Amino acid sequence: MSTIVTVPRSVSWKGDAIAVLNQTKLPHSTEYKTLTTIEEVWKSIVMLEVRGAPAIGIVAAFGLALASKKYNTVHIEEFQKKFNRDCNYLGTSRPTAVNLFWAIDRMRESIREITTIKEAQKTLEEEALRIQQEDEEVCRNIGEYALTCFKDGDNILTICNAGSIATARYGTALAPFYIGKEKGVRLHAYACETRPVLQGGRLTTWELKQANIDVTLITDNTAAHAIQTKEINAIIVGADRIVANGDTANKIGTMNLAILAKHFNIPFYVAAPLSTFDVTKETGAEIIIEERDETEVTKIFGKQVAPIGTDVYNPAFDITPNELITGIITEKGIIRGDYKREIASLFEKQANT
Repeated sequence: MSTIVTVPRSVSWKGDAIAVLNQTKLPHSTEYKTLTTIEEVWKSIVMLEVRGAPAIGIVAAFGLALASKKYNTVHIEEFQKKFNRDCNYLGTSRPTAVNLFWAIDRMRESIREITTIKEAQKTLEEEALRIQQEDEEVCRNIGEYALTCFKDGDNILTICNAGSIATARYGTALAPFYIGKEKGVRLHAYACETRPVLQGGRLTTWELKQANIDVTLITDNTAAHAIQTKEINAIIVGADRIVANGDTANKIGTMNLAILAKHFNIPFYVAAPLSTFDVTKETGAEIIIEERDETEVTKIFGKQVAPIGTDVYNPAFDITPNELITGIITEKGIIRGDYKREIASLFEKQANT
């Protein structure tokens, strides 16, 4: 018996504004914040009110469509100049998530040959809506492919939040849980809390409970013990950037899980859309890793927990080497084996379709 699973949308287009689910307020309250300027969109991304690589790309696309409606000019050349300025500005918000730049480039390309402002504004809005709709379809496909890797009753470990609220719908790493729910396949999630911002503890648990999907929260340093004692069958994570050889940037702590998976001989999967791939970079060493404010570590919910003046190293992401990855699950299928060759082949096929 199939079940329809619904979770609140992370980003909604209102025509003259953007409504974003303020993820900094979860799980205590479900609040939507209205964004009306490109500056507010930039701040919302930086402050993690909207987060998750696909969702960042979606809100950036809508932000550019929104900004284009407010340019005070009648000349298409000036319009393009202002638009490119805003594209560059949004690109400074978060450097690691490649979906942001993918969406910006796609919006740029959509109006490259357009000669009137009215047509450009209409095209930008349509393209942003298309990006959102395509992401929902992509995530469902990822979930369908991912579900083939698991069986009814499996216990699956994950980190951070690569779920519905990080995308248009379904998510990437959490997509098989939703598709499984719809098809009557029971999967039990073990969610690492994901210090320092607790995306696993606050967000993954919240959205899975919204969908009545079994979830158990663990501290990050419980992962090895949980794999050893709780019959964890596999690990699945999302991604913020995957390069040409399959090296993957994802939330800090992901590489720890990949190493544990190898030690305990369980599969380690990465789930991500093709828009998360950056084939212009050969290896993970070329990925810029965002470092965030020290107060994310020294304070918890505003309360100081470390001595003032303590030195802090707070990278938001780490790089999982390709040799630790069992498979990369995309909307086009599961990539395994020689990642450099298989990724190149996949993108060559995409270019020819």
